Order: sequence, then C-alpha cells, then structure tokens
Amino acid sequence: MRAIPVQPSNARLRIGARLRSERLRQGLTIEQLADSAGLTKGFLSRVERDETSPSVGTLIVLCEVLSLPIGTLFETPDTQLVRAQEAPLINLGGAGAQERLLTPRRQGKVQLIRSEIAPLGNGGAEPYTLNCEIEVVHVLAGAIELVFRDGTTRLDAGDTLTFSGREPHTWRNPDEELPCVVMWILSPAPWSDAS
Repeated sequence: MRAIPVQPSNARLRIGARLRSERLRQGLTIEQLADSAGLTKGFLSRVERDETSPSVGTLIVLCEVLSLPIGTLFETPDTQLVRAQEAPLINLGGAGAQERLLTPRRQGKVQLIRSEIAPLGNGGAEPYTLNCEIEVVHVLAGAIELVFRDGTTRLDAGDTLTFSGREPHTWRNPDEELPCVVMWILSPAPWSDAS
C-alpha cells in the first residue's frame, strides 16, 4: 500500500476560548483553575487567549480539573444553516397562518418558528399548551394578541413576550386588514426528529 502524502494545514488550533468557556460555565476564577492545575495565573490567561499552546500533559491536567473530555476541545462546532425559502412548512393548528420551522428538525434544545398570520388569523378558540419551559414571541410586523386565562396581551412590531409554554394560551391577529409576522422561540423543543 502506498502512503498518501498529507500536507498540514499549519492553521493554529484555538482551544483557549473553549477552555475559558468551560471554566466560566463552572463558575471558576482563573486563579482557582490555575491553582487546581498547578499552573500560574498568567500562563493560564495566555492559554485562554490562544497566545501560547499548552503541552499535551498540561492540556490533560486542565481537562481533568474541569471534568472535560479532552476530545471536546477538538470537535468541529455543529452549525446547520436553514435558508428561509427552504425552511419546511409546518402546521401548528389554528387558522390563517403560514408557519416555517427555521431550526433543524433534529434540534432538541430550541425551536424557532416564523409565522405569517393573515388578518384575523388565530391559534384556535380553545387555549392550548406546549411541552416546553419557555415560549417567546417576537413581533416583526403588525400586531398579535396573546390570550391567557387572566387576560389578553397585545404586542406590536418590536415587542417581545416571554412566558411558560405550559401556560394555557392562544393568539390572534386583531387587524382586519393587515397581516402580522411573528417569531416563536420554544425551549426546549416541544417536538423534534431527534432520536
């Protein structure tokens, strides 16, 4: 078998930001991590800014202190593009709404839905709930009314409302002539194709 020559990319591996992010996520100061790993604060600061590269041994120690699998530092970030015109149409019920799922179907942490709601379009007469902790609605154009057990909240273009998806609610476009456009953010995703 003949060897295939591989040229190195010579691109510098940037892991400092990932180490810093994990340190901050765990609520550790740079001094606490440096002390636990047997490093100086200045050296660790340079590592986090990608100004110096730690040895393999030092990297292993840092990952052990952070309880971070070393391989996660080298993983390619998971990015997925959904183009507006290619976003799948979905039907969440209601009348007079065209809805597109703007996040990948397999995304389980959050869902972003763009709804174009015709004049007097609505989410149905009966309040409903979603299996998500947080529901956010942001109005891009027009107005929408969210109807809850204890009253109705009107949102105009630029307004945003955050509430529990488990709170019974419905919605309507109160305008008889103008459509409205809203973005719904649901977290965690109440449904996905994730397996």
